[in-house]
Amino acid sequence: MTNTAIAQAVDDFAALLDETLGVGGSFEGSVITGTIVEVDGDCAVIDVGLKSEGRVPLKEFATAGRAADIKAGDQVDVFVERYEDRNGEVVLSREKAKREEAWTLLEKSFEAQQRVTGVIFGRVKGGFTVDLSGAVAFLPGSQVDIRPVRDITPLLGTPQPFQILKMDRSRGNIVVSRRAVLEETRAEQRSELIENLKEGQILEGVVKNITDYGAFVDLGGVDGLLHVTDIAWKRINHPSEALHIGQTVKVQVIRFNPETQRISLGIKQLDADPWEGVEAKYPVNAKFSGRVTNITDYGAFVELEPGVEGLVHVSEMSWTKKNVHPGKIVSTSQEVEVMVLDVDPQKRRISLGLKQTMNNPWEGFLDRFPQGTLVEGEIKNITEFGLFIGLPGDIDGMVHLSDLDWATPGEQAIQNFKKGDVVKAKVLDVDVEKERISLGIKQLGADPYQDAVASIKKGDVVTCTVTQVTENGLEVTVEGMTGFIRKSELSRERSEQRPERFAVGEKLDAKITAFEKAARKITLSVKAREVEEEKQAMAEYGSSDSGASLGDILGAAMRKAQEKE
Repeated sequence: MTNTAIAQAVDDFAALLDETLGVGGSFEGSVITGTIVEVDGDCAVIDVGLKSEGRVPLKEFATAGRAADIKAGDQVDVFVERYEDRNGEVVLSREKAKREEAWTLLEKSFEAQQRVTGVIFGRVKGGFTVDLSGAVAFLPGSQVDIRPVRDITPLLGTPQPFQILKMDRSRGNIVVSRRAVLEETRAEQRSELIENLKEGQILEGVVKNITDYGAFVDLGGVDGLLHVTDIAWKRINHPSEALHIGQTVKVQVIRFNPETQRISLGIKQLDADPWEGVEAKYPVNAKFSGRVTNITDYGAFVELEPGVEGLVHVSEMSWTKKNVHPGKIVSTSQEVEVMVLDVDPQKRRISLGLKQTMNNPWEGFLDRFPQGTLVEGEIKNITEFGLFIGLPGDIDGMVHLSDLDWATPGEQAIQNFKKGDVVKAKVLDVDVEKERISLGIKQLGADPYQDAVASIKKGDVVTCTVTQVTENGLEVTVEGMTGFIRKSELSRERSEQRPERFAVGEKLDAKITAFEKAARKITLSVKAREVEEEKQAMAEYGSSDSGASLGDILGAAMRKAQEKE
C-alpha cells in the first residue's frame, strides 16, 4: 500500500472515530448507554462499545434502603470518567450518571418551583443528607419540620416531598426543605379547618407548648388554648402533670371567635360532669373518706372523688387547735374522714368538716363534769378579765374577775394568782355551742352576803361602821356586808345632813331600806330610823295635840330608854 493510500485509510478511521466518539474522540465526561455483560462478585461488567469493558460497583445501582436489582443484558446509563485507566479499562460510574440525570430534572423543578421527592438517608453536621433520585442534597435541621423533631428515625428511608431552596451545579450543592412543604400544606389545612370550625366540635391535636396556665394544641395549621382548668375535672396544679409536648390528645372546641380566630379547647368536657347529682351523692351530715389535695392558709381541699373536691375551713379542722396553720393538722395526700356541712351545686362548692368526725370535747366535758362539779387545773393564761384554766380534753375554762373572791374586788383578787398555779374551781356553766366553760373560785366557799341577808331583813335597825366618807354620803359595813347611806338620809334635819360630821370607823344606827342583790349592797337610812323612833314616841307618850310639846315627848322617850339601859 502506497503512502497515499495509508494516509487515506487513517483519515477515514479518524472520521469514523469522530462520528462515534464525538469531536476529539473522547467519551470522558459524557453519559452513554451500555449493556451489562455479567455480574462479577460485587461489580457489574458493562460494555459501552469501546475497545474494553468497564466495571461499576453494584452498590451504585442500589437505591435507598434497597439492594441492586440488575442482571446480564440490562441496558443502563453510565458516566465515563476516564477513557482508559492503567489497566486499559474504561472507568465508569452509575452514580454520576444518575446524578447528571437528576440534576437536569432538578433544575427544571427548581425553575418551576415544583416539589421533588427524596429520601433522607444520613446525618451530617447541621442537618441531614437527602437522595433526590441520585443527586445528594442537604436538609438543614431547621427545615425538617415545623416543630423541633427530637427523633427523625421514622422519617429515614421514606420517600417524602421537598422544596428546593438553592442549587449550585458547579459546586454540586443542593439545599432542600421539608418544612416549606409542610407549611404550605398546613396553610391549606388551616383555611379549611377555620372555615368548618364550630363550637362543640371534637378534634385531635398535638400538644405544642405548655405554660403555667395551660397548653397550646396544634389542630393542624391552627393552635387552640387548653386552659389548665379544662384539662380534667379533678384539681391539676400544673398542666405538665397531665400533658407532655408532642402528645396527641382529643379535645372539644369550647369557644371560637372567628374575628380573632382564638380557640378555647377542653378535654374534661368529653367526660361526664362529676358534679351532676352531687347533692344526692353527698348529703349534709354524711361522713366520707377523701384525700387531701391542697393546703392553704385558710383550710385544706379534700378530694371525695376525681373531679369533686370540698374545702375544710381552718375553723372546722380541730375542736381545740385554734389559730394553727392547716399544714400542722393535715398533710398533702393524707386520707381523712370528713363530714359534709353544706353543698352548693351552682357554685360547685362543698363545705366539709374534719372535727365533726371526732368527739366534741365540750360535750364530753359536760358529761363528766356537770354544773356544780369541782375541777382542778393549771392556770394557762391571765388576762384583764379573768383566768384561763386547763381542763381535761385539752380545753380551757375561764374564771371571770367577778368569780374570784366574795369580798375582794376582782382587779385586786387576780393579783394573788400567777401562770402555772394549780387551782380548784367549780363548774358554773358549760355552753357546748359556743365552746365556753365558766368556772368560779369564790363559789368554793359560802356566800357571806347570803348568810348575812338571812339574819336581817328590810326595816331592821342595825349598827354599822363608817368605812369611807364621800360627798354623796357614807359607805359603811354591816355584818361584813357593804352598805351606803345617802347624804339626804343622814338626818331628819337638813342642817345635819352633812357627811363630814362623821369619821371613818365611827359607828351609827340606821334602818335597812333596801337590798341590792346584783351589787351585793345594802341601802340604809338614819333619817328613816329617826322618823320611826318619833312615831313610836308619839304613840307611847302622847301627841302634841294633848298639850305636850314634841320636846317633852322625845325627852320622856329618851329618859325611858336610859332607864332600860
